[in-house]
Amino acid sequence: MNWMEKDEDLLLQRSFIFGITGIVLCLLALGNTQYHLIDAPMGLLNGVGIALQFFGLSIAVLVLRKRKITEAVKDKSKKMILILGVSLLFFFLVI
Repeated sequence: MNWMEKDEDLLLQRSFIFGITGIVLCLLALGNTQYHLIDAPMGLLNGVGIALQFFGLSIAVLVLRKRKITEAVKDKSKKMILILGVSLLFFFLVI
């Protein structure tokens, strides 16, 4: 099944899951670099977190570009894009 044929609510749910997982991973990496809880490099964890955020952002943009969606779904998609965009900007500036 093609991604464009899936339900919008399911796609937004997946976007949220990928986005929040990426944010949590980046926060764990950031917290470890500040407090030195584990003596391990956090670059890989931070990279996976940013990749997950980009994937969630791309799914939200995909939902926004679909035809014939309701205004509620369109608003949810716009909010998801804004939140993930701001979090990506934050984590890029922290690096």
